[in-house]
Amino acid sequence: MTLGVFLGSLLGVMALGMPIAFALLFSGVALMFYLDIFDSQIVAQNLISGADNFPLMAIPFFILAGELMNAGGISKRIVDFAMALVGHIRGGLGYVAILASILFAGLSGSAVADTAALGAILIPMMVKAGYDRNRSTGLIAAGGIIAPVVPPSIPMIIFGVTSGVSITKLFMAGIVPGLLIGVGVMITWWAMARKGKFEVYPRRSSKEMLAATKGAIWALLLPLIIVGGLRGGVFTPTEAAVVAAFYALFVGFVVYRQLKISQLYHILVASAKTTSIVMFLVGAAMVSAWLITVANIPTLLTDMLGPLIESPLLLLIVINVIVLLVGTAMDLTPTILILTPVLMPVIEQAGIDPIYFGVLFILNNCIGLLTPPVGTVLNVACGVGKIGMEDIMKGIWPFLLVEVLILILLILFPSIVTVPLDWLT
Repeated sequence: MTLGVFLGSLLGVMALGMPIAFALLFSGVALMFYLDIFDSQIVAQNLISGADNFPLMAIPFFILAGELMNAGGISKRIVDFAMALVGHIRGGLGYVAILASILFAGLSGSAVADTAALGAILIPMMVKAGYDRNRSTGLIAAGGIIAPVVPPSIPMIIFGVTSGVSITKLFMAGIVPGLLIGVGVMITWWAMARKGKFEVYPRRSSKEMLAATKGAIWALLLPLIIVGGLRGGVFTPTEAAVVAAFYALFVGFVVYRQLKISQLYHILVASAKTTSIVMFLVGAAMVSAWLITVANIPTLLTDMLGPLIESPLLLLIVINVIVLLVGTAMDLTPTILILTPVLMPVIEQAGIDPIYFGVLFILNNCIGLLTPPVGTVLNVACGVGKIGMEDIMKGIWPFLLVEVLILILLILFPSIVTVPLDWLT
């Protein structure tokens, strides 16, 4: 009955159109009334303490770094670099989109930012070169979800804080799965583009290749600095976010000289707006998380999944199917905040590595960003590509299928995540 009160109140007010953060607070208050422990001070204290967390400071700085990179011309230089490498191949703009998604993922940590930035540059180019608009938009969206899987991933920071596991280890564990997604999407594009009639761009000369590389080198150094610094213990994820923001500011003002003082106000306001949405969600989720613990819901779930705990593989399959279904109706951040405190006790009791589970959980939620009706990345891609939801689904389904297959591969073969993680940490 306790679980029914929580889920019923949460889903009920969400169905009425209430924003997720307020829905989380409402469901928490409903649970407090049901348990007869209502106290407004508890709500306020958990709301504040939920956001008052040092590791969460990484989020505003990574968001700021992403805004500075977009305004500072880094996106365009990454696209130019990818064009110089693979633009001359048949279907080359598709490979450019995937390669640029992989490179940009190491800078922004946000699927929405990647999709919007790369889609605005590449979709018009692809359509002009004879590429199908639906398929081109689907490709950009499919590549966009690499960003939350590899460092610096904002969803991994949220999962790490909510679950209590190492954010640095989560970052390291996401590198290989993120690259796998890129390779899987690239192979799918190769199979689809072999017989396409596209405009083929001329091969760049050595001089042009060198110029493109020199133009992008400052952008390409940032992921290496972040991963190297985290692996070497030079800085924490929060400090890495500050380094990224300062680096993006320096590159934009001093190196590329595309940032203007007059732009800083708008960049800071945009970053603050995005940060406020995320932090309010986190604070509201902590109210629900505290009440979930008090109401003993994790124990109820453990009892329900009890027969599966002895079989970790079967348990992972069931949980991932549930998460995949939830992802079609709920955005990535709220799903992480709601399900993490409920699922982690079950995962720990089954003896599953929490870092490995975190990577699966994040990847699964990222796939949800590409599924209608709520899929955020899908909606952003539709806006940038100027097509409808039905059209983009025609273009994205082969890439979506491959990403689901990669998730299944990681479930069946945990060593794909755990072995590189042991080496990287």
